[in-house]
Amino acid sequence: MTTAESGASSSAALEEYLSLIDELLARPFPETDFYDNTGCGGPEHRVRILRASQEFWDDDDGQAAREADADLRAYLDALIAALTKRWGEPLIVDLWPYLRAGFEGEAVSEPINFLSQLARSMQAWPHGGSGRWFALTIGQGDKELPIELLAAVGQTAALEPSAVGWS
Repeated sequence: MTTAESGASSSAALEEYLSLIDELLARPFPETDFYDNTGCGGPEHRVRILRASQEFWDDDDGQAAREADADLRAYLDALIAALTKRWGEPLIVDLWPYLRAGFEGEAVSEPINFLSQLARSMQAWPHGGSGRWFALTIGQGDKELPIELLAAVGQTAALEPSAVGWS
């Protein structure tokens, strides 16, 4: 693939991801919890896998994982730039305090609980008067599993400034 073809593919993928983001924000939340090959969701939240790498069972030196991470970070950066033009600067949310709170038995709302188990931080935007927020992050369940570019939508109350994790 030439650089021009790669750029065209990247541009088409970004447009597809932006369309999926608009769809995520417009769709009602599911009434019951679900998990499938596109993501997960439930009352008051939804997470969508935008892009995923291969698995890394045979990646002894970690090179394939580093390359996959770099590829996904390029898409993440491009999406953050596009969404910053739309909605302004994102809030950077540290997910570690949420993970720690969950381990200590505290209730952590979804999708924050789910995301905190996969990622260290997320970029989040409150979404107007809809009572929702939107976030992007890159996460991985374990070193052998795929690295995923994730989009999440949740209720605004889950990201109140008084909550743990704001930075």
